[in-house]
Amino acid sequence: MIRLSHIDRVFFVGEEQVHALADVSLEISAGEYVAVMGPSGSGKSTLLNILGLLDRPTKGLYQLENDPISALSNEQQAQVRLNKIGFVFQFFHLIPRLTAAENVELPLILAGIDPGQRKPRVRQALESLGLSDRARHRPDQLSGGQRQRVAIARATIMRPSLILADEPTGNLDRTSGNEVIQILEDLNRSGISLIVVTHDPALGERAKRNIVMTDGQILSDRQQAP
Repeated sequence: MIRLSHIDRVFFVGEEQVHALADVSLEISAGEYVAVMGPSGSGKSTLLNILGLLDRPTKGLYQLENDPISALSNEQQAQVRLNKIGFVFQFFHLIPRLTAAENVELPLILAGIDPGQRKPRVRQALESLGLSDRARHRPDQLSGGQRQRVAIARATIMRPSLILADEPTGNLDRTSGNEVIQILEDLNRSGISLIVVTHDPALGERAKRNIVMTDGQILSDRQQAP
């Protein structure tokens, strides 16, 4: 599903070059559950941003479902991002002035889906995550766990083939964090590929595959024991 070949990502800080990623090659099959770990500055968030088409590599090839993604225009990448990739972030990134239902509906609006189809899909998504009674609440009226569940509903409303989660439990208490991870793992069991960036060793051990990064490179890549 995913193939990265000799990916570099170079940033400039003044006149100094910073290699956030250095010659990274990686393949991830459809339906995998992968944890990406490493210390701050190791390159894991940069990797996730490139996988999610939020950033472009300085050099190298990115293929998603056999399509050469890195060669697409910004507009074409935006369409791939909208239709194939769902994002779950540590700080939720919900729009404060919109209700839970309106936040979930937003990708459907951007995709031009008819309102008659949008409303039932939003209701179903919120109901499946136990949020029916919170549909009209704004983010500041929700708990952290509820906000993350709204974010997951928004991430999956377009039925993506890939979910990218960046520290999805990092801003939650343990109980809410466990609930969120269970939801993400259930989505993975339904066939959606799941890639989680985390500092939490316990969360990393839950994944079926564990990639450790350091200094912009992959230090280790191992399958977990069942």
